[in-house]
Amino acid sequence: MALPSALRVLPERPARSAVLTDFDGTLAQIVDDPATSVPLPGMVAALDRLAESYAVVGVVSGRPLSFLAEHLGPGVQLSGLYGLERRRDGRRVEVPEVEPWRERVAEATARAQAALGTVVEPKGLSLTLHFRVAPERADEIGEWAEAEAARSGLKLHRARASIELHPPLDIDKGTEVEVLARGMEGVCFFGDDLGDVAAFGALDRLAATGVHTVRVAVLSDESPPELVERADVVVEGPAGVLEVLEHLAGDAESG
Repeated sequence: MALPSALRVLPERPARSAVLTDFDGTLAQIVDDPATSVPLPGMVAALDRLAESYAVVGVVSGRPLSFLAEHLGPGVQLSGLYGLERRRDGRRVEVPEVEPWRERVAEATARAQAALGTVVEPKGLSLTLHFRVAPERADEIGEWAEAEAARSGLKLHRARASIELHPPLDIDKGTEVEVLARGMEGVCFFGDDLGDVAAFGALDRLAATGVHTVRVAVLSDESPPELVERADVVVEGPAGVLEVLEHLAGDAESG
């Protein structure tokens, strides 16, 4: 596959471009146990190559920063928990607004573990309730999450086969994309889930200011239609992402 035409501007000016992506379903296959997820073979090397040429290479994910840092190289800028925590130039930083919510998240996590058991994934500054391996519990988990959001003031966010509760701050994948893309002339984002719609929205706002933007939807059986409909480019799963990233890296190096 040749590099899609919409993306060809980026390797022509890599020093003024950003390559941004989600993690699960984009760099890594979706798996039943989130703890076992790893980037597709060759993906880390492709990101490292990109980081040598492009101004910004970043991963924006609902995963905790510690998980992302374990799997991705130091040249990649990381935004964990949708931007509540970040790795910038090797340092971990939290957004200061999250501190007042830390205790409330801990209390909600304890209640979730007592009520729901092993479906709970504690993330420190947020929590995720998974029902991929227990679809029959989806309604139960959803009702509990809605009640807990009302009780605690935490924000409920529905994702693929999971529900997240996190501080009600004006921070999401869209705001993180805008932070990472600041000063860039070209930006692309690869995503596969509902949370990535906000990142596509950020690209729309950047495009309105004259930035060349490319929305890349990563296709799977569970891809939300609204994401695919808004995409400039559609690729098949993480394997399709890897192929495009390798083209972006190679074209920038040869240029």
